[in-house]
Amino acid sequence: MTIHTYLVLHLSSVIVLLGYTFYAFAAPQETRRRVLMITGIAALLVVVSGFTMLHKLELGFPRWAMVKLVCWLGLGSMAAVAYRKRASADLYMIIAFVLAITAVAMVYVRPF
Repeated sequence: MTIHTYLVLHLSSVIVLLGYTFYAFAAPQETRRRVLMITGIAALLVVVSGFTMLHKLELGFPRWAMVKLVCWLGLGSMAAVAYRKRASADLYMIIAFVLAITAVAMVYVRPF
């Protein structure tokens, strides 16, 4: 598969991951299992497609990719946190937003 295929897969998975993560902050408790399953699959697709693109571009494992990996870990776990910590939903939504913005900034700016 080409790099463009992995890029589309990566970006589509990120959109699904972010959408369902923010949905989890307002969703009823009955949707927990389905939402966690979808965010888990999306998070897996994000990391697999991301590492495949790094390999195909022969970039190694630069520091900006390490920062993106930390952001991915945070976003991947945020849906589960959203169901457990309803009282602190505002704080966790801000954290999720900051993680997403940081991940985007790392790929475009590549500061290190």
